[in-house]
Amino acid sequence: MLMSVTLLLNATYEPLCVVSSRRAVVLILAAKAVAVQDTGEAMHSATTVVAIPAVVRLTRYVRVPFQAHAPLSRKGVFARDGGRCAYCAGTATSIDHVIPRSRGGAHTWDNVVAACRRCNHIKADRTLAELGWRLHHPPRTPDGASWRVLGHREPDPRWSSWLGLGEPVSA
Repeated sequence: MLMSVTLLLNATYEPLCVVSSRRAVVLILAAKAVAVQDTGEAMHSATTVVAIPAVVRLTRYVRVPFQAHAPLSRKGVFARDGGRCAYCAGTATSIDHVIPRSRGGAHTWDNVVAACRRCNHIKADRTLAELGWRLHHPPRTPDGASWRVLGHREPDPRWSSWLGLGEPVSA
């Protein structure tokens, strides 16, 4: 069986994290969570059949201190920029600091973009003004529950309404 994942909601339907489907089933069997939406698949034991949930909700509220923003990562930058170069819109293969670190640029979401090898090589440690280049989209810090919960992971379409990504897809 493929290891599938389940979205875990707090008792208030606030997205908390993504857990393995096996962990979600254990939470349901221990009466610590209830299934909100099923995948249509099931786990079998010698005496029990349990539907594998796509989304579960905790039965008791859990207070969790969240980070203010998603941690910066290479995969996260590629996901935010759609795998496209911020300079030429080609296929990105590396990351680049808009204001070079050698010139005091920070290693933050607002200064890091995905770039193709060619643009990254040409730009080197120069600024956009020196080259006369423009960004297709200015870099920004990702926000919202989907980035906090998922990071760079692709969301299951059944999670859409709980992550604020649009209309849910019925199972």
